[in-house]
Amino acid sequence: MLNKLLFSFLIITISFPQSLSTKLNKIIGNKFFDTCLVAVQVEDLTGNKTLFKKNEKMLLRPASNMKILTSAAGLIFLGENYEFTTRLYYDGYISNDTLNGNLYFEGGCDPDFTTNDFYHFLNSIQEKNIRHVNGNIFGDISFKDSLYWGKGWMWDDDPSSDAPRLSALNLNDNCVTIVTSENTIGLYPKTNFVDLIFNEKDSVFSVSRDWLNGTNKILINGKSNYIDSIKVNIINPEKYFLTVFREILDSNGISVSGEIGLRKVNENSKLLESFKRKYSDVIINLNKNSDNLSAEMTLYALSEKYFGKPASADSGLKMIKTLIDSLGLNSENYRLVDGSGVSHYNVISAELIVKSLKYIYQKYPDWFKILYDSFPVAGVDGTLENRMKLSNAVNNVHAKTGTLTGVSCLSGYVTTRRNHLLAFSIMMQNFVGSSKRARDFQDKICEILSNY
Repeated sequence: MLNKLLFSFLIITISFPQSLSTKLNKIIGNKFFDTCLVAVQVEDLTGNKTLFKKNEKMLLRPASNMKILTSAAGLIFLGENYEFTTRLYYDGYISNDTLNGNLYFEGGCDPDFTTNDFYHFLNSIQEKNIRHVNGNIFGDISFKDSLYWGKGWMWDDDPSSDAPRLSALNLNDNCVTIVTSENTIGLYPKTNFVDLIFNEKDSVFSVSRDWLNGTNKILINGKSNYIDSIKVNIINPEKYFLTVFREILDSNGISVSGEIGLRKVNENSKLLESFKRKYSDVIINLNKNSDNLSAEMTLYALSEKYFGKPASADSGLKMIKTLIDSLGLNSENYRLVDGSGVSHYNVISAELIVKSLKYIYQKYPDWFKILYDSFPVAGVDGTLENRMKLSNAVNNVHAKTGTLTGVSCLSGYVTTRRNHLLAFSIMMQNFVGSSKRARDFQDKICEILSNY
């Protein structure tokens, strides 16, 4: 009888599935984490309970998981209908086909303004039958302060497109793109703002900018035998903005007699046209593509709305701290220095991220959907397009990636097999070499959560 009971107990024990904690602890018990710090928290939003936590209060660098706090604060304190507005004014008077006066672009920190958006303004100029501008083109960048990078951004990130210069007037992510194909090299946009310097003697193909000397000379070494597009940042983005616009005017038969420069809009100027972009559109590029410029401009928009001009990152961060305090946490227990997570100075916790994800889900259901839809989807798009393709997490996990040297994070939402929505945060840091191994562990955790 005893043997039969023991046999039955063994059968039940073997067939009973492992608990979620057992499965997750097995993953983070790997030798990789003997030297790599890891923090994990998983919250069942449908059941309103914590499923797992490990080192959830530990302060770690979030990398681009910082964008979760920034975009959530943007939705709550700016609202989905907040508009990043770029305005074009003119002073003087229009006589026949000539504007005897100046054009003024007033920047509103639109992070997604592209060359094509200039044609919105070109059409307005053409509608007034202006063929000559007997004056200058000025840029008004008084919306924000003069700091062109965030605190703790690294000098050797220049000229990466991930470290764009920050301005109230932004164009094409404040980058130019070198397009290569077999035996040909092109520039987008076609502009004289940058100079292409070729060195075909070099055996290794590379594209950079003369950042060491602080110039906009694009250095192209060697020859490319494949199709590619390479983005590099530029300095003085507001002058880049004005230069490209002037070139568009010229190519459309509108001459400008004067120069380009920086000046506040003349108080006697008249509004010619405005271009507006809603925050609900900006947040998509911000999270899907982990766009650093979009995150920083969100921070400046928060600052200007609540503290006036000139906007600053420090003032914008006050609104993120207000969000943190609303969660029942103390914002003074964390260090926040930028909106994108580029800086290694930021330190936050997995607990803070999960509480933020939970807060917007519970308190702001309409904005939760916008945030949820803005996150990359596993195996589908954004920075998760090529991850989790062969697991049940594909087209399920909606999460924000975060990567710096020695840092890899993934936080967001996942739906279980019984349709419970989970919020999770996985933060890993202080490892050497590629972040692929850290990402593989994150993907395994997401698969376990998907199957839970």
